[in-house]
Amino acid sequence: MNANTALARGSDLGSLLRATPDSTPQGPGWLNRLRSEAAARAAQLGLPTKRDEEWRYTDLAPLLNYSFEPVRPPPLLALADIERFIIPEAAASRLVFVDGVFAPGLSALDNLPVGLRVTRLAEAWSSHEMIVHAHLSRLVNFQHDVFAALNTRSFSDGALILIGKDQRCPAPVHLLFIATSHDAPVVISPRCLVIAEPGSECTLIEDSVSLGDSVYFNNMVTEIAVAENAQVTHIKLQREADSAFHIAHSGVTLARNGRYHSNTVTVGARLSRFNLSVTQTGEGAECTLNGLALITGQQLADTHSTIVHTQPHGTSRQLHKCIVDGAAHAVFNGKIVVQQNAQLTDAAQSSRNLLLSARARVDTKPQLEIFADDVKCAHGATVGQLDSEEVFYLKSRGLDELAARNLLTYAFAAEVIAKIAVPSVVERLRHVVLEQTQHAS
Repeated sequence: MNANTALARGSDLGSLLRATPDSTPQGPGWLNRLRSEAAARAAQLGLPTKRDEEWRYTDLAPLLNYSFEPVRPPPLLALADIERFIIPEAAASRLVFVDGVFAPGLSALDNLPVGLRVTRLAEAWSSHEMIVHAHLSRLVNFQHDVFAALNTRSFSDGALILIGKDQRCPAPVHLLFIATSHDAPVVISPRCLVIAEPGSECTLIEDSVSLGDSVYFNNMVTEIAVAENAQVTHIKLQREADSAFHIAHSGVTLARNGRYHSNTVTVGARLSRFNLSVTQTGEGAECTLNGLALITGQQLADTHSTIVHTQPHGTSRQLHKCIVDGAAHAVFNGKIVVQQNAQLTDAAQSSRNLLLSARARVDTKPQLEIFADDVKCAHGATVGQLDSEEVFYLKSRGLDELAARNLLTYAFAAEVIAKIAVPSVVERLRHVVLEQTQHAS
């Protein structure tokens, strides 16, 4: 990086640094040292540009058009204000944050099953310090990402989910992150840490929503450690206001025979980026990543995923779909790395993309990096429009042109949505897709 580039990056970062001040020391010394290290690293990195390979398709210029301020104390909300976001299946295990601040009056944690601990990170420094210290900032590396560094520097609260050994949670845990309206653009920095002990199972719903349409930047980090023979199902919903900016990181590690199943649905935000990294550190680990981006207008949705197989007999499956209308732009970069010791790995990746208008754009880049010689790996990508023969067939059965196109678009999205194992979430997402496809070009 030359001096001029570094100066430009530092200047662009200034607004975000001012809007994400160093969090007031409130925990043990190791945490404050971690924050200081992250602050220094953020200043060194600066903001990425399109000259960076990992950001070549994602222009951060819209984010830099605003001068961000620190978030102010959130307004008091009633349950009636968030009723439409409550998930019935998680009625007894809900943790709510308003503008990044824990809202006990909106949360429901009194009837958790035995072996499941759900609490705010701000309380975990004393009750679970050793286990938090062992995992926090170990799964999402801020040394190479400025936004992860900014989150580590400034987050003041978040969620800790600890599933005890051999505990199988009968209901999902709902983490609801609500952004309210603000007079000036603000930065919100939620943090989540999920630890599934050996033999445990849990479903986590990570849900980002908006109550207003003001400009804000949601900078999220989630870390998930899956122990031996444990399973975590992670449902990530991003349905924020069209004026929002959303950048999220999820880092996952899988021990021997660990299982991680991810379902990500992106429909909101002016600009969104999701970085998902899964490392299979134990033999026989398994992961399934399903993603859907449904965008229109001027939206940009970028998904970067990395799956690293380090041990034998690992399995990974990934299906990512984008439906792009208007002048929107979708990006997918999926990398699967099979290291030399990861013999007998079975990995497959598919990127399928549907363009609904002449101005819509998709950039997709599936990648395989294989250093083992006894593996079964495949990847592929398609970009296209609706099949004219399928449209003709439906019209021959009595549907008009628009209805036929909407039905085919919905069916394309439904393949991903149907894989979500929470019925009320599936039903709500179906309505979202149906509503948006009614405006297909």
